[in-house]
Amino acid sequence: MAQVRLTNEQILRYSRHLILPEVGMAGQKKLRAASVLIIGAGGLGCPIALYLTAAGIGRLGLVDFDVVDRTNLQRQILYGESVVGVPKVEAAAERLKDLNPDVEIETYPERLTSENALQIMSDYDIIIDGTDNFPTRYLTNDAAVILGKPYIYGSIFRFEGQVSVFLSRPFNGFERGPCYRCLFPSPPPPGAVPSCAEGGVLGVLPGIVGALQAAEAIKLIVGIGEPLIGKLMLIDTLRMEFKTVRIRRNPDCPVCGDNPTIRELIDYEEFCGLRRGELPESDEIFVTPQELKSKLDAGEPLLLLDVREPEELEISEFPHPYKHIPLDDLPERVHELDLTSEIIIFCRNDQRSRLAAQMLQRMGFSRVKVLKGGINAWSQEIDPSVPQY
Repeated sequence: MAQVRLTNEQILRYSRHLILPEVGMAGQKKLRAASVLIIGAGGLGCPIALYLTAAGIGRLGLVDFDVVDRTNLQRQILYGESVVGVPKVEAAAERLKDLNPDVEIETYPERLTSENALQIMSDYDIIIDGTDNFPTRYLTNDAAVILGKPYIYGSIFRFEGQVSVFLSRPFNGFERGPCYRCLFPSPPPPGAVPSCAEGGVLGVLPGIVGALQAAEAIKLIVGIGEPLIGKLMLIDTLRMEFKTVRIRRNPDCPVCGDNPTIRELIDYEEFCGLRRGELPESDEIFVTPQELKSKLDAGEPLLLLDVREPEELEISEFPHPYKHIPLDDLPERVHELDLTSEIIIFCRNDQRSRLAAQMLQRMGFSRVKVLKGGINAWSQEIDPSVPQY
């Protein structure tokens, strides 16, 4: 702190912070000396990165292995048409450096794993979650607890969001609180919670949630206010309601409890059930778009089963006769299917189709296949007139 100095240009840039009594020169210097790691440069990561960069964080790390896709542009406000196909961390770094050249931007164009998490996270003061999958959330939480780092959690789905601050050790005058596992001891079954790609998300929602996460980071660094430690904020943008519920630390938590049993990172894909066969992955379960086209051209007797939601049919419809049964309705309507038919299941990509295939196989359907890549793959490889989404 003592060596941090603000130039005249920086004083002008951050003047609206400096005239806040709660921040002032001392608080801005704390921001300038701080480092924050953002895991995920998508819907949440974009507003988090923009606001923390604008606020004058000294060093910002970005972890993401993905490239910019056109479907991202509805909500991922760091990107534009000119960077479609560019690695997200590369495009984000260029935009953030233009916003504030004072901030040191570190990029990690890779997936966060049990092998690299501790090494990457150890160099930062605060960890912020901008991801959309459960294995990475549990990995981030456990690594943050092991390292004693604050973990700022956020999640979004459709019109609803959540924000909390998990703190396993005292930080900058704030007392410890529960961790992510205290709130969610076990992950949901695979496929039970659709991703944003499957369930959709209101474009402005990640902006709201990400801005709140950035605000929590600033409060932690400066040491002001009441961060969401031991509290979970629930956001419903349809009703425009914000509710806060209390979370208690679990003394029996396997990671942050009084007698922790998890002292090193584990296999989080396995922990979340993604290696146990819940979602069929072997090539035998799939039929490629080209293979399906050959079957259709040959006139083979097939039952095409669409397990998407009704509103998705208005976006993109398969150009051959099919039966539509949404995945959630399948158990009650399975009697509508012929046990002896060869069934090809499809959805937007193939996540729900694989769940449907597993369900039908358990019910005795032996001739079940999944269209690999779903209707989007059909559009890419066979019929570009079918819209992708």
